[in-house]
Order: sequence, then C-alpha cells, then structure tokens
Amino acid sequence: MQTYGGGNGYTICSGSFGNTIPIWDIETTKQFNIFKGHTDYVRSVKHGSNELLNTILSGSHDKSVRLCDIRSNKQIQAFNEHTSALFVEYSPFVIVNNDGVVGGSSNVMYSGSCDNTIRFWDIRSNKNQLYVIKGDRKEDKEIISFKLYH
Repeated sequence: MQTYGGGNGYTICSGSFGNTIPIWDIETTKQFNIFKGHTDYVRSVKHGSNELLNTILSGSHDKSVRLCDIRSNKQIQAFNEHTSALFVEYSPFVIVNNDGVVGGSSNVMYSGSCDNTIRFWDIRSNKNQLYVIKGDRKEDKEIISFKLYH
C-alpha cells in the first residue's frame, strides 16, 4: 500500500455524522486528510484498490455518491441519480449495459439505496450510469445492504 502522511502506509477512512470522510494513518493514529462535500451524514466509505488505490468512494444520506482522489485531495466525480440514502462498493465484475457499453472491473462501482434500486456506474465516464436493478417496492420496500456473489 502506498504511504499517505507517514507511518507504515496503512490507512483507514471513516464516514461521519459531520458529513466528512476523515483519513487516518493507522501506525501514527493521526488524521492526515479530510474530504468534505456531502451535505448529510456519510453512510458508507470504501478505499479503492489496484488502479483505484488512491481513491475513496462514499455514499451519503444526502442521496449522492462521491469519488475522491487522496493524492490531490479533490473530488473526482459525483453521482446523483438516487432519491434516497445509499451504500457504495467497487465492483469486481465487468458490466455491460443495455446499449452494449462495457465497464471494466476496475472502473465500475455500484450503489444500493433506500429508493429500492441498485445502480452500476462507470467511474471514468463522468456520471454515466451503466445499469439499474429495481426491486419490487411492495415486497422489498428498500435496500439497506447488499453483497455481490460469484
């Protein structure tokens, strides 16, 4: 793992009720970065791997998904199609949408929301939504967690 802010290079990020995403160095126990931008509390955060090692993906009660770059300390993308609070995850799969557009595994993330949808996004394509899975509103009511199996 690449070192950010000193120590052995192991970092942890957390979501907060203060609408921020602090990043901590585990060895020194010091916070060395904080991302702002969400307008409500952060429900879910994921640290990227492989090509996305320097990124943080977050989902918030403000109905948005945000992708931030640790090196530049800036937001790269914001995805705003959900109508309720959500959770996020990087996808290990290659996704093909209805138009035949392919998103590689390192460039796709997904979000599950209390709006009863799971949305797959192409991180590279400035907010391009690849695919939507809609739950049965009467049976499922809302999505509060999810896990991909393969």
